Amino acid sequence: MRKIRKAVFPVAGLGTRFLPATKSIPKEMLTVVDRPVIQYVVDEARQAGIEHLIFVTGRNKGVIEDYFDIQVELVGTLTERGKQAELDLLDALQPRPGTSSFTRQQAPLGLGHAVWCARELVGAEPFALLLPDMIMQAERGCLARMVELYEQTGGNVISVEQCEPAETNKYGIVGRGEDIGTGFRVDGMVEKPAPAEAPSNFYISGRYILQPEIFDILATQEKGAGNEIQLTDGMLKLAQQQEFFGYHFTGRTFDCGSKEGFIEANVAFALWRQDIRDKVMGNLQNLLDTVEPAGRRKAAE
Repeated sequence: MRKIRKAVFPVAGLGTRFLPATKSIPKEMLTVVDRPVIQYVVDEARQAGIEHLIFVTGRNKGVIEDYFDIQVELVGTLTERGKQAELDLLDALQPRPGTSSFTRQQAPLGLGHAVWCARELVGAEPFALLLPDMIMQAERGCLARMVELYEQTGGNVISVEQCEPAETNKYGIVGRGEDIGTGFRVDGMVEKPAPAEAPSNFYISGRYILQPEIFDILATQEKGAGNEIQLTDGMLKLAQQQEFFGYHFTGRTFDCGSKEGFIEANVAFALWRQDIRDKVMGNLQNLLDTVEPAGRRKAAE
């Protein structure tokens, strides 16, 4: 059983749904409460025992690399002012020297291509893949639970959640086989099936543990949906050679690639914080009591 030491974070996307903010700020650096979206995903990986962080970046994403570096001027100023709590926080979040790497996806050719771009940094060992748009809220992180399942099963492990049966045509859907440990054997994968044809309502939700053979498949993978190289297509081929297992994540997942999911994440994580929970709750209640619904306002006009 080879340990999961490395994690890949595809952060090359343009973030067009958040324009104009993302003209100068990568979508992964938009903040949920007081830290960037990417920090939540990295924290999840580190909680799972990940030792090496691999970021697949694109143009204008240098700020992500700077964020994970030491800010000498900031540290100096905080030291002079005796801000020890802030210094301790920054130190705790700082990757150790030599434990983070950055490579470029030079063309927007899809998630499968982004994963393939990390092949030389990953090497011939299994690895985790975390989609940075999806941040998850649970006492113990989704990836940590997946690693526990992987240590029982080997093979490939994907996180899944349940959608409404009528909405299977929006997701990659897996078939649920026999229960194994804290998960189950995946006995099929279908991309966006019609509800009547879906093998279940379990959809793939943004966390993966994959064997390195996926790189050889992606190297020759033809373009699929959206004229991009799709990771799901590659996994379908890999599933013909190796076993896949599903971990059913039952915490909360927020799609920070959408405005609605991003706002919901801010509210949810603020309410999780004991230091600001009560004040945020009161402010939200005041807004709900005083903001007139758009429908009623239009009717009045």
